[in-house]
Amino acid sequence: MTTQQTLLQIDTSARLEGSYSRRLTQAFVKAWLAEAESDDRQLIYRDIGKTPVPAIDGIWAAAYEMEPELRTAEMLGAIALSDELLDELFAADCYVFGVPMYNLTIPATLKAYLDQVVRRDRTLEFISGKPQGRLKGKKALVITTRKFNYREGTEAAARNFLEPYLKAILKIMGIEEVTFVVADQLAAEDEVKEASLAQAEADLLELARYW
Repeated sequence: MTTQQTLLQIDTSARLEGSYSRRLTQAFVKAWLAEAESDDRQLIYRDIGKTPVPAIDGIWAAAYEMEPELRTAEMLGAIALSDELLDELFAADCYVFGVPMYNLTIPATLKAYLDQVVRRDRTLEFISGKPQGRLKGKKALVITTRKFNYREGTEAAARNFLEPYLKAILKIMGIEEVTFVVADQLAAEDEVKEASLAQAEADLLELARYW
């Protein structure tokens, strides 16, 4: 008897056409679903590149600080999307993020999303003053695309703020199993670019077999 799994796919690229990160997330998800023996795998899809979530504001922050039963109608309205996004996170067993590198880090769309879901009343609890994540046991795959090579061991590695940040913030929420698949040198000549994309896609197809 198989155990049903739910995957939450989140695309973040501002490009709706010609996006390499979207191309790779689509390839992985298609392969992952194809591994299902019957209907034991489900997909939740959220496109925050096409439909960005709003940045948090003062009303949202007031709702965050307030006990749920004391929130006003305006506060509840401000935090309603956050609750919807969190319901998706808790409903899923695993996550795949398509994350192009923008200016050495994550897209603003993803930062806004994370600000909406890192909440002490839902994804965090504080024990002895330290945050403990409530998404323990779940795992994340980050598919990231870059124009240049920022891999460990290169001169540019110190300017890669994308991976350290995502590792840290996901761990805070309790997600400690984080896998990165990288396609880089996408500003290079076609032969180099396509080789990098092909390698990333091959890695993802292999990963889909057991992830």
